[in-house]
Amino acid sequence: MKDEKRQDIALFRYGILAPLISGTLEENMSNKEFYSRAAKKVYTNPDGTEVTISETTLKRWYNKYRKDGFEGLIPQMRIDSGCSRKLDEDMMEQIKYLKKEYPRLPATLIHQKLFENGTIRKGEISLSTITRYINQLKLENKYPTNKEMRRYERAHINEVWYADSSTGLYLTVKGKKKKLWIIAALDDASRMVVGIDIFFNDNYVNVMSVFKSAVAKYGRPKIWTLDNGSPYKNKQMTLLAARLGIVLNYNPPYTPVGKAKIERWFATLKLAWMSGLNMNDFSSLDEVRNSLLAYVQVYNKKIHSSLNGKSPMDRFFEDALLIKRVPEEQIEKCFLLEIERRVSADNVITIDNIEYEVDYRYSKKRIKLRYSPDMKTIFLVDPHSGELEPIKLLNKQDNAHIKRQKVSLTGGVY
Repeated sequence: MKDEKRQDIALFRYGILAPLISGTLEENMSNKEFYSRAAKKVYTNPDGTEVTISETTLKRWYNKYRKDGFEGLIPQMRIDSGCSRKLDEDMMEQIKYLKKEYPRLPATLIHQKLFENGTIRKGEISLSTITRYINQLKLENKYPTNKEMRRYERAHINEVWYADSSTGLYLTVKGKKKKLWIIAALDDASRMVVGIDIFFNDNYVNVMSVFKSAVAKYGRPKIWTLDNGSPYKNKQMTLLAARLGIVLNYNPPYTPVGKAKIERWFATLKLAWMSGLNMNDFSSLDEVRNSLLAYVQVYNKKIHSSLNGKSPMDRFFEDALLIKRVPEEQIEKCFLLEIERRVSADNVITIDNIEYEVDYRYSKKRIKLRYSPDMKTIFLVDPHSGELEPIKLLNKQDNAHIKRQKVSLTGGVY
């Protein structure tokens, strides 16, 4: 199983356990009750198949997360990795029939039925083999869900943060007009803007930049309610939430009421700040940013109509004891982006057309890298220990002066 697939499985497991890990269970619900309810649901695996998870398995996953963090949810490599395990024609026909007649039947029950009717013997064909074949059949079914919508407000700060992007401004740079994007994060209970910045691009790197600043200043929320767009819904964001122990909640398409508070705030921003700007007065993005931050500072200190005579900042720090600070070292580590690259024969990898040099031990191997969004720090993830090893830019001139060891025909080094 490839590293990327194992990571997807870990994220799938985290998604199920997220309410338990982040402490967002319903009031008075015990862990045992959570396991019982979760075990009755049908989940969609990363490969598209539907499965149920037993209470014992859920408890085991949770215990591994508590012991080893997110890494504990990553499945271990199979002992029999590389061994061929094949389905014969009879088995495949039976699986096709079961999926055609019972489209929502999970792979676990299909595997059980094949065992019960004598088609397979114990230990002969694994559940993962059945699952892979079902995925090949491309029999994914999607069912609409109708959810009741109610207006609500969290009782305490940092229970839910909303995040979204908005545009509407253009800045002339070197004679060309460029669109500007504002990315903001808002706390539900206090209405305080906990993070905001303005950029030329709306992408996940800039979104994570705003989140990083917000978490560093005001601690971590239990839930992030986000837009469905690609800057917010991507693997980097899912990994970040798993590392910080946060639940990601994406609004279903065409349901803006789910993030009504931040939508309303952006409307206020456009009316109170944006409408009064003359963009010809600004010559750089930093100047626009300073103006935006000055407005937000005033907004956070101004009495809010829905906060009973309090300002967003007053309401936020009223619950100051609930702020869960994240150590700076952990923040830096959690907000690193992650990619994979194959090392060349001469120990070089390339990121965005820039060459970096890695240790000779990784020559011709595929490695995992973690790096800061500004590319100032790049680490190689040790495949055995998980430790981060810094790598450096390739310097061909320096390498030209390094004396190489020569191996003699008798096996010695001189």
